[in-house]
Amino acid sequence: MKRIGLTGSIGMGKSAVAAMLRQEGVPVFDADAEVHRLQGPGGSLLPAIEARFPGTTGPDGVDRARLGAAVFGHPEELRALESIVHPAVRASQKRFLRRNRSRPVVVLDIPLLYESHGERKLDGVIVVSASAWKQRARVLARPGMTVAKFNRIKRLQVPDAVKRRRADYIVDTGTTFDRTREQVRRLVTCLRRKAGR
Repeated sequence: MKRIGLTGSIGMGKSAVAAMLRQEGVPVFDADAEVHRLQGPGGSLLPAIEARFPGTTGPDGVDRARLGAAVFGHPEELRALESIVHPAVRASQKRFLRRNRSRPVVVLDIPLLYESHGERKLDGVIVVSASAWKQRARVLARPGMTVAKFNRIKRLQVPDAVKRRRADYIVDTGTTFDRTREQVRRLVTCLRRKAGR
């Protein structure tokens, strides 16, 4: 089984590419979705998060605004949160890999893959990318997004140009949806061939 990472900076279209990979029959583990599940209503991480960050959870799960305010700009607090979340996500990922061990290729969708040095344990990395102006337009169109918030997020991420240099495969989403889908189809064919199936 080839384990391929999928990553890309905010607004690059990674979620759309992940959906296309699934449509091509490739199992995809979505780390962000798993975090939302673990922190959502009835999520298994709520007691530990509430104990460490009182007042940040409720019946609907984690209050993301309150938790964000508690950790953003506070490296020690962020590390404390990561020490709660990351082991649970890794355990979920291991279960996903066990369930799909007979598949030739699986994809691990990890937004901060390079930032966490997760690429070292993979057989390759797909970087989803687009032009800087397209990224900016997409992100600023999101509800509640501001230029200042966008710039803060970008500062926390490895620059797109660096990700592109380090990538094994690049999917350009700065084109039409159909052209992006065709790139994904060709990539899946290539990955399966390399996996020997």
